[in-house]
Amino acid sequence: MITAIAAVSENWGIGKDNDLLFNIPDDKKFFRRTTLHHTIIMGRKTLQSLPNGKPFKDRSNIILSRDMNFTCDGADVCRNVEEVLNLIKDRDKVFVVGGGAIYRDMLPYCDDAIITKVSGKPDADVFFPNLDEDPDWLLMNTSDDHEFEGLTFRYCIYEKK
Repeated sequence: MITAIAAVSENWGIGKDNDLLFNIPDDKKFFRRTTLHHTIIMGRKTLQSLPNGKPFKDRSNIILSRDMNFTCDGADVCRNVEEVLNLIKDRDKVFVVGGGAIYRDMLPYCDDAIITKVSGKPDADVFFPNLDEDPDWLLMNTSDDHEFEGLTFRYCIYEKK
């Protein structure tokens, strides 16, 4: 099963200048708890935006990069979606964690999506595809509202039809 996981603004923004739009500790803990000991797929720019540019600990990291010279200690590097799909074919739980191009490339292969919807529309230059407007996706479950420093957020589960 492949799951996209992201925190989005009201207009589905996810990032600006290679950084996340939101720094919500409870959402980071949720992300860690959810992806821990599973496989995650991310792009090179997302990897480079992480602390020290290193893969996530206690997860199997796959980096999707078209840069033929790119390598990464502690992660598998794939050059295209087909390589990724071949690598993960026998894995139980896989998460797509960004960035924008990786979400767009991998979303057709995702079974579901865990989206943290955060109030507000901060300036963004990277967006997640709007699942509310995509007829192939259904909102299946929404958590209660949570708050952090004036931001309201909720966890939403989408499933592909």
